[in-house]
Amino acid sequence: MSLTVILVFLLVAALAAVNGSNDVPKGVATLAGAGVTNYRTAIIWGTGTTAAGCLCSLALASKMAKLFSSGIVTAQPTNAFAVAVLVGAASWVALATALRLPVSTTHALLGGLLGAGVLLASDGVAWSAVPEKLITPLLTSILVAYGISLVLALTVGRIGRSVASHAAGNDGAPGSVQPAGEGGVAVAQTTETAVVATTAPAAHRLLSGAHWLTSGATGFARGLNDTPKMVAVGAFALVPAGMKTWQIMLLVAVAMAAGSLTGGLRVAERLGEGVVKMNHKEGFLANLTTATLVGLGAGYGLPMSTTHVSTGAIAGSAGFGLGRISGKTLGHFAIAWLVTPPFAAGVSALVFLIAR
Repeated sequence: MSLTVILVFLLVAALAAVNGSNDVPKGVATLAGAGVTNYRTAIIWGTGTTAAGCLCSLALASKMAKLFSSGIVTAQPTNAFAVAVLVGAASWVALATALRLPVSTTHALLGGLLGAGVLLASDGVAWSAVPEKLITPLLTSILVAYGISLVLALTVGRIGRSVASHAAGNDGAPGSVQPAGEGGVAVAQTTETAVVATTAPAAHRLLSGAHWLTSGATGFARGLNDTPKMVAVGAFALVPAGMKTWQIMLLVAVAMAAGSLTGGLRVAERLGEGVVKMNHKEGFLANLTTATLVGLGAGYGLPMSTTHVSTGAIAGSAGFGLGRISGKTLGHFAIAWLVTPPFAAGVSALVFLIAR
């Protein structure tokens, strides 16, 4: 095994590790942000569910692997090309994680592929596929996630108010008055109080279970979405050297888990509390939106960014309470998202010039 192949092996592991640190929190940050559990427990839950998604990715998200292996750069890849793409993507995701900025590994890989691909072969980049398969899904996913989460928040809020109104007896029976006994003093007990007292604990347990479930589903969907991209780039050099794709997938899964457990807290705290101070219900709705969109995108070969989807969903969960959303935090995120492709492309092109 050549030194270049060993380097690619290590770079795949490095990219997967920083991806784990930056991306795993995006599915479970709502659990801690809403006060359901602490960040460490949330990260462990996200790590396990993401690992499950990783292990299922080659079977359920094969279209994603094909897109990143030959759908963007059509020229025959070289070992130097693989090294350049991996360094370009990993360097930016690592820097962003250190700065506590959630960024898109998909965006970083796209930038790396384009930066090194132009130098690999001037006519070897399928430019027509970039807007259709990558740019449009990445950009529209933010708006779609925000819209779906907003509609869910408003709908659930309306239903909750209707139930509370009915329970309070707004239909003409505001409550019941019961005699207190010998003193002749009446004690008023509204129907609303009685209903809340009996149903609140059960409703809270149900919501907690649903929140944990959708959070885990987001982690699983993220594993499906991100693993094939890293496997595809690593396969440029590792498959010709004798590794199987499932072995590369296992490498990605292990490295991603290690990265999330050791470095996931930084981004989790920023995403869980920095965008909007959410409650239990809002966290559940945000995860429901993220899991659905990212999971569908992985299955259909649309490489949505979990970063963009989860941020849009969290913001949308606030409903019309726009004043609760931190514009400063979202501004920092937007700058990081805009910098991602050109930074990765520049580093990738430089590394390719040195390594080829």
